[in-house]
Amino acid sequence: MYNLSAFRARAKRNQPRLKKFLRKFNKKFIPNMLPKQLKLDKEVWQEVDCLACANCCKTMTPTYTPADLKRISAHLGISKKELFDNYLMIDTDNGDIVNQNTPCQWLNLKDNKCDIYEVRPLDCSGFPHHTKKQFDLYNHVYEQNLDKCPATYKLIEKMEKWVEEAFVW
Repeated sequence: MYNLSAFRARAKRNQPRLKKFLRKFNKKFIPNMLPKQLKLDKEVWQEVDCLACANCCKTMTPTYTPADLKRISAHLGISKKELFDNYLMIDTDNGDIVNQNTPCQWLNLKDNKCDIYEVRPLDCSGFPHHTKKQFDLYNHVYEQNLDKCPATYKLIEKMEKWVEEAFVW
């Protein structure tokens, strides 16, 4: 299993520096960033095993879409209302449909696998969203996930190193 307490301590210690780095992207243009982002993302996944961690499922909640509700309720053989009443709620801050509790009710804590993996929410299937958009267009998401996801933490560190070596800030 992944040492989450060591990760959290390291992320907390380096978070100010990495957040400052991310915020610079709002003001700087870095050419050829997307190919480098994709290359570094592949490197990250050689180093990180999600099943050894599952911190996202333990500490965060996905946002559910109407299509997610339909797909998951059908898979479970219950109505969308039953799914919502038993497991979900409306986030009062933004109106999103989210889990009532963490860790996620679908997380099997014995092996860190998702009990509804085949029909999991779209938000889960794309997490941590490293290749959803070009790096500099998704800084706010990386900043939010910096201390939640070791893969995001590693990607930001690798991007920081590349930028510092390749460009004058």
